[in-house]
Amino acid sequence: MTRLGFYLARTLRNEKALAGLGLPMAFVLNEMQGNLALVGNAQSLGTTAHGAAIDAANLVIRLNRAPMPEARSHGTRTDVLACATALRPTHLHQLNPKFLLWMSPKRKRLSWAMATQKGFALPPLDTYLRLKAQLNAPPTTGLMMIDLLSRSPATEITLYGFDFFASLSLSGRRTAAQVPHNFQAERAFVSALLARDPRFYLANPSALTE
Repeated sequence: MTRLGFYLARTLRNEKALAGLGLPMAFVLNEMQGNLALVGNAQSLGTTAHGAAIDAANLVIRLNRAPMPEARSHGTRTDVLACATALRPTHLHQLNPKFLLWMSPKRKRLSWAMATQKGFALPPLDTYLRLKAQLNAPPTTGLMMIDLLSRSPATEITLYGFDFFASLSLSGRRTAAQVPHNFQAERAFVSALLARDPRFYLANPSALTE
């Protein structure tokens, strides 16, 4: 697809054409095997020493701008990047993910540079719509990725840096009241998932009761 064709498909919300730019989601999901680390952007992660455990995972998945203030707490690897915000090519080059997933339903925010990035994939829009209806609010990038991983062949999935906005986010300065997400519903979603799927672990289990 040419750049002009991309902008046309983006404007017309041509999901099939946009998805055709990247890898099939079935292929990407099948690559998510073994022990996975999904790293959220809660500020509270910075007080931990989880970095070595994160980097020891078979795949390290990060979200949006993937802030890594210290290796001790956050690790250093990024194998999969799940984004709902446009990133500059220099940032992408620095992170160098094997896979880049565009999670936002706002396709017009998807840049040509990201859509043509090696390893790009576009999760189907109906996944976002299903979660939005279930939560009665737009899902966070983190929750969408958790839901996606629940359908992967991974044997173990550890969630780091998830406290459902109790400590705010390293990605911005907004409070829970200033963002459109339902963190109480997301906490309940994750709690139910952990109860029924033994592959999932929450590195900070107290976040479910805070």
